[in-house]
Amino acid sequence: MQTTKTSTGKTILVLGATGKTGSRIFKQLSDLGYPLRSGSRSANPRFEWLDDSTWAPALQGVHSVYISFQPDLAVPGAVDIVRSFTRAAADNGVQKLVLLSGRGEPEAQDAEQVVMRAGLDWTILRASWFNQNFSEGYLIAPLMAGHVALPAGEVGEPFIDADDIADVAVAALTNDQHNGQLYELTGPRLLTFREAVATISEITGRPVQYEQIPVDAFAAAMTEQEVPQEYVQLLTYLFSEVLDGRNEKPGDGVQRALGRAPIDFRDYARKAAAAGLWRE
Repeated sequence: MQTTKTSTGKTILVLGATGKTGSRIFKQLSDLGYPLRSGSRSANPRFEWLDDSTWAPALQGVHSVYISFQPDLAVPGAVDIVRSFTRAAADNGVQKLVLLSGRGEPEAQDAEQVVMRAGLDWTILRASWFNQNFSEGYLIAPLMAGHVALPAGEVGEPFIDADDIADVAVAALTNDQHNGQLYELTGPRLLTFREAVATISEITGRPVQYEQIPVDAFAAAMTEQEVPQEYVQLLTYLFSEVLDGRNEKPGDGVQRALGRAPIDFRDYARKAAAAGLWRE
């Protein structure tokens, strides 16, 4: 990836700096020598979405912000929180916002409009489901157990790699040519969850059975495993509403932003397997 330092000397705040995308963005920007601030509960100053008293200290002296809302822009109240945060950002002198959004989520699109209308420079990263959910998220345990049960059938999803999202975010945060752009970030092709699991099984040599189950059974299983209810409700919503075929078309955001093709799921799986992410 090539990027031009148009914001040298101007601090960048990375929200969700310990998450899938934020950690990658933070590392890239650090390697490039940009002044950085980590936006997380463990940072100093700390940042918490549900405690607005932490916002101003985190925003002080910041030029640009990468916004990754936790757990997701689809949760109730998220849009109002993002609206309040963008006002705080503007009040504290922030000049640019880069928002990680969700593809096919009406609530996420509402948050996009909030950012676009904040009176600041902006870039929207509208992403599909992450490859890394299979290796850094909620699907690791069932993959290791050899049985993945999800309420997902034959609907295809153009899974996006977190490394691609990070590359586009870094470009947007450091180069003004991306101002005012909305990028649909997806992988190059559609796969069902069954096909994605089969790909991982093939590459790792680990037998993994995929089972399509009703959404109610999925929610009950997560509740039994003591998954927090906000995550149960979020995943149930995403599988039952968003994964309905509305996103069965790859986007061109990676190509437009970076001038290269996005990472293919098979290449991601090979890399993850080589790193031992599915090894006992």
